[in-house]
Parts: sequence; structure tokens; C-alpha cells
Amino acid sequence: MLFHAFLIKYAEIAIKGKNRYLFEDALVKQMRLALEAVEGDFQVVKEQGRVYVLCPEQYDYDEAVEALQRVFGIVGISPVVIYEDQGLEQMKKDVLSYMQARYPGFDRSFKVYTRRAKKSYPVPSMEVSAELGGVILDAFPGASVDVHNPELTLSVEIREKIYVYSETLPGPGGMPVGTNGKAMLLLSGGIDSPVAGYMIAKRGVKIDAVYFHAPPYTSERAKQKVVDLAGLVARYSGPIRLHVVNFTDIQLYIYDQCPHEELTIIMRRYMMRIAEHFAKESGCLGLITGESIGQVASQTLQSLAATNEVCTLPVYRPVIGFDKQEIVEISRKIDTFETSIQPFEDCCTIFVAKHPVTKPNLNVIHKSERKLDEKIDQLMKEALESVEIIEVG
Repeated sequence: MLFHAFLIKYAEIAIKGKNRYLFEDALVKQMRLALEAVEGDFQVVKEQGRVYVLCPEQYDYDEAVEALQRVFGIVGISPVVIYEDQGLEQMKKDVLSYMQARYPGFDRSFKVYTRRAKKSYPVPSMEVSAELGGVILDAFPGASVDVHNPELTLSVEIREKIYVYSETLPGPGGMPVGTNGKAMLLLSGGIDSPVAGYMIAKRGVKIDAVYFHAPPYTSERAKQKVVDLAGLVARYSGPIRLHVVNFTDIQLYIYDQCPHEELTIIMRRYMMRIAEHFAKESGCLGLITGESIGQVASQTLQSLAATNEVCTLPVYRPVIGFDKQEIVEISRKIDTFETSIQPFEDCCTIFVAKHPVTKPNLNVIHKSERKLDEKIDQLMKEALESVEIIEVG
């Protein structure tokens, strides 16, 4: 069956006040961006409190739905067949032909819901629903009406034309990207950080990212893996500006000067400092990490407090209370899991202490960091100046 349009349903946007139009406009913009990847001339229109996608005569239905299902802010996508308004009698024939084509041999319970957006239409909504229901009952002897818990709801919207739909495909929910500022994601090659980026983007936040590269200890393949992960997240979040920071010299210097059990904490503190530098430079309002309490030594409450201390921007940790399996399930849903588990080293796994500190004392960490005073500022400056920026998505 050829669908002429998609009716887009949204939830949270509908309860916004006077600035609701800003959220709707952002949603329309993101939908247009998503549909650019689908062949055909799609038109996204706002009309009387509704958002529609008007489809070209020929298009790939599955591809169009898939693109829309990655647009945050959409909770439902209803494929619509549009008929000319030629009076109630013709509407009955059109709705019947819709049912026969869509549900041949229909034998379940149903109800008809009519919405008169065109207030000048001469027949009241309830009467239209009753007339259409009668036609369906006559044509399908096994069908029955149930207005409270129907197995099928046939929706009819009367506008300049007649819009008929009976199915709502799930959207991703959330808020349109760009309506809640921008944040900087610390993106490693692991499972957790792409999921964290996805979850914050889902709340309407535009994402930039920073990746810490440690050549020759980490390979070009490891870097490409992170670029690929950014690309997968960008399918939902929109384009991502990825900052690739050469972290090798800083890591080696920390390794030479500081107690080995504190390596991970001190390295993470410098990662946070660098990420915050780029975040402020690009107008971000926070940092995002994929940390989950207690998952590894650097993610105990004491360790998180130690890494937090060096930041002035808020740090958002959307998977903080998730079990690993819950994070894996989301990574599978957004197609990042298979890329995340490719066996390439990242800079967090190459210099690891046998017995890392799990309850770091901040005074001790400060004392250890003072051993870096001689060269660390110069090394930081070199890392910031040599950053490689890759536009992804």
C-alpha cells in the first residue's frame, strides 16, 4: 500500500508554553536533515498543531521510516493515506478501500476516531465516525466495535483533504537536538561513552566530542574505531565535531613521575582538564562521560569526586546507575556495540596499574601532581595546540 504522508506525534513538546514553536521548528529542522539521506523530495510541514511529512510519488518506505525513527522528539510515526474531500459518501468508499487493502478479511474489534480540523465541514465528528463504522461492519462480518479497548483504531482527519491512518510506529522520544544547548562528550573506544552521548543527545543537547589518542601505543585503527563510533552516534545526534588529542607525552610523564597506583586517576584528571578547555572554547555547557558507579577502580564515588574536582563545568553521567548489561542493551539498540568491542587498545588500557587506588585521597593526589610541575604545563600546551579536528556525520 502506498502511503502519501507520515503524521508525526510528539509528547513533551506539546506541553511547552509560549516557546513551543521553538521546539517544533527544531524538530522540523532535524527531520529535514534526517530525510536528506533518503532518495526523493520530502516536504516537512507544520499545520494546525500537527507536523506532517509529505512524501514523493516514489520513495523507499522502510528507509524513510528508519530515518525518522532516529529523530529525537518524535514519539510516534503514523503512515497516512490522503484522499480528496468529495463528500461523506465518497469518504465512506475511500475508507472502505483503505480497510480492504490494508486489512483484508478483517475480523477484530475496532473503533473509528474522527478529528475535524476543518471546522466548516458540515457533518459532526461523531456522526462521521458512526457512518464509517457502519460501512466497515457491513463489509467485514467478523469485525466488531469496541470504543474502549479496540484492537484497531482507524483515525480520520478532515482537513482540506481526508487523512486516514491506523498504525503508529514508535519514535525514539526525547527532545529535538539543539533545544538544550551543547556539551562535550569524552569518547573512548568502549561500550559506555557512545551510549552516554546518545542519551544526552536524546534530551535535546548538541554533542561535540574529544578522544585521547596515544600513538604509537594506540594504533590508527583504534582512532578510526572512535571516528566510526562518533559516526554511529551522529546518526541520532546530528554532526559531531571530534577533537583528537595526542595524549602520549602527558601519559608517559605521569607514568615516570607519579605512583603507579594513582596513574589512572591522575590521567583522568588531565583528560578532564583538556576536555573542559575544548568545551569552553566551543561554547559547551558541560562534559559527558560514560562512567557507572563501581564499574572499575576509577569509577568509585571517591574516584569520581577526585576527577570532578578539576572541572568548573558540570559533568553529566547518564549511565551512572546502570549495570553493564543495561548499557550493552542500549549499545545494541543504537548499533554501536559491535564497533565498541573491536579489539583495539585505547589510552585508558595501556598504562594500567596492577592495583589501582579505589579510594583516592585528594591531598595525596595533589601532592603527586606537584611532581609534574616542571613540564606538565608545556606538555598540556603542546597537546592543546596539536589537536586534530574531524567533522563527523
